[in-house]
Amino acid sequence: MQEQRHIPFSPPDITQVEIDAVAEVLRSGWITTGPRTKELEHILCSFTGAAGMACLSSATAALECALRICGIGPGDEVIVPAYTYSASASVVVHVGATPVLVDVAPGSFFPSAETYAAALTPRTKAVIPVDIAGVMADYDAIFDALDGYEGWQPANSVQECFARPIVIADAAHSLGAVRGGRPSGSVADFTAFSFHAVKNFTTAEGGALAWRDFGFDTDELYRQAMLWSLHGQTKDALHKEAGSWEYDIEFPGYKWNMTDLQAALGVVQLGRYPQLLARRKELVECYERNLAEAPVQVLKHYGEGFSSSGHLMLVRVEGANEVQRNAIIARMADAGIACNVHYKPLPMLSAYKKLGYDIAHFPHAFAQYENEVSLPLHTLLTNDDVDYICEQFMAAIKECV
Repeated sequence: MQEQRHIPFSPPDITQVEIDAVAEVLRSGWITTGPRTKELEHILCSFTGAAGMACLSSATAALECALRICGIGPGDEVIVPAYTYSASASVVVHVGATPVLVDVAPGSFFPSAETYAAALTPRTKAVIPVDIAGVMADYDAIFDALDGYEGWQPANSVQECFARPIVIADAAHSLGAVRGGRPSGSVADFTAFSFHAVKNFTTAEGGALAWRDFGFDTDELYRQAMLWSLHGQTKDALHKEAGSWEYDIEFPGYKWNMTDLQAALGVVQLGRYPQLLARRKELVECYERNLAEAPVQVLKHYGEGFSSSGHLMLVRVEGANEVQRNAIIARMADAGIACNVHYKPLPMLSAYKKLGYDIAHFPHAFAQYENEVSLPLHTLLTNDDVDYICEQFMAAIKECV
């Protein structure tokens, strides 16, 4: 019998190089938003092919920042998948707009482009597709479905750059993913990334808002993002040095800025990122080999025309219900393996029930959720760890289903 192991779900991959970079910032005396944050924005822009990039405190801040820049608010609607984490929809509520939840396609973690199109009304100002587990949504199909929508009613200068609702990608999982030869960050109109501790690329906490060139002044977009991220203040601490203290507040903004401590970690992480992505691909392939004969459906991360960031190992256990799925996860914990579920659909959560949503209207989302198990996937795993996880997983399925 194999010795039990302790396998966490998603620990950060931090080396001495990251530690040294953060220590250097601490010694510098400049630890808030400053030159390292600007450096990270520059190299992320290059890495993603985006027209512009603003580093912020979280992906949630980035999503809301995009909505604010686009002037979306009370009276507007934003279409969001029901199968996602709360942040994708909570930002819509934050700005006073109405989230319009849509079901995923049968057997898929993604809504179809036609489903997005069917939910459009003259009040629709944006669509927030979600890149699940590091796999990018089919943005070309979404654009095709939205193009030519005759009910589009732009209400400000940003919206006037479009002839359709604005596409804001929740790309919390997909930094480094590619679809149709284009990297995440360069495809959707706006893209929100997460650099949270459990993400492939981390700044401990943090995120970024990217945008493509859609005809609006990219420098002005960046200025707007900076204003929203720092109380609407026209000058940050870095530019108030040497006696130049005078500033204005253009509007009551938020406190969404990234610090140089976080950015220093990110600069080093991005230098290592191609190797981390390659290792994640090896681990996904190891899982796929181990589970090839198991009674499960594995989310496809790599295929013709697309490559995932390999963020999460989503597996659906054929024939399992919620009770059985939860028993499998408990059995895995007994074997020292931390598993998770991504995600409980929004209509199952109290906040969205209070808004009037009912999971009965989202049967495909519920079907995806009720037998989904997220297995550990991180670059501190060995191939032997994956073998052990899969051995225990298959034993748990046999025992619980």
